Amino acid sequence: MAGTPAQRVAAPAHEALTIGLLARSADVAVSTVRFYERQGLVEPDARSLAGYRSYSPEAVQRVRFIRRAQRLGFTLREVRDVLRLSDAPELITFDEVAEQVAGKLVELDEKIGDLTRVRAALALLIETGPTHPRCPVIDAVARPGEEARPAASNTMSG
Repeated sequence: MAGTPAQRVAAPAHEALTIGLLARSADVAVSTVRFYERQGLVEPDARSLAGYRSYSPEAVQRVRFIRRAQRLGFTLREVRDVLRLSDAPELITFDEVAEQVAGKLVELDEKIGDLTRVRAALALLIETGPTHPRCPVIDAVARPGEEARPAASNTMSG
């Protein structure tokens, strides 16, 4: 990461940004911006005669979106598709994205269920202490679809 929130630099709204300022403003490493550029997710507006990249202030929001979407479980392909839709919505029909959107909804529902089970297991540990025959967190992650519940026997720490 490029720094703590207190170290982030606010990008001027009217000036072109160097790659370093873009990275600091978006709270990512310069190498991350370069990687996103190689992947076709972000492009410099121009290059100087010396080859330095110059980015628009809007690139900060774009890089933040890409990073956050990845943290939320979107693949780079999915991020690219969303950005393509955002950049040129008139070129894309709903039929092109409907199946992908439906698939992503199913995936998100599954992740929400998994996270809910893990949360319940953690709450169970706080509520009852670490005295379970098996660790409820491991059970919640290893056996999706089952709710965390107190164990009948209190013989082993979780």
